[in-house]
Amino acid sequence: MSADDQLDSSTAAHSPAPSARSPIDHPDAEMAAAARNSLTEPGEYLIFTEGDALRIVALVGDWTRIGRSTAADVRFDDPTVSRRHALIIREESELKLVDDNSLNGIFVDGTRIDRYKLADGDVFLVGRYRMTFVSITADVVSEGTAPPDSLPV
Repeated sequence: MSADDQLDSSTAAHSPAPSARSPIDHPDAEMAAAARNSLTEPGEYLIFTEGDALRIVALVGDWTRIGRSTAADVRFDDPTVSRRHALIIREESELKLVDDNSLNGIFVDGTRIDRYKLADGDVFLVGRYRMTFVSITADVVSEGTAPPDSLPV
């Protein structure tokens, strides 16, 4: 793993470190597990709740913008989210989560990051929203089951 892919905690002192980890009995965990099991196409997805609704967003392009701007692919009309908060960038066969100079930052496992290599089941915070990255492979779809290390959210 390159230095760019490792957690960069140099900005951690600027913001409190909310925890992205949730207890196993968190109410979102059951909904996210159900969403994972309902996915029938291989690919990469973001799973999160917005109000009472569970949202699943397919990550299909070379990049996905997350923010408050109307130009964002994943848009949150919430003051805890910057207009241009985060980017998910496809580099070769990997997806990278990149802070787009947001005010409140992005947190993975309670650590503020600038750039992070995403792996299946990673949970991160964008503003007050907890998002789970899910990667569904063709063999998982053909078996009809999620991998044993799926979620927690």
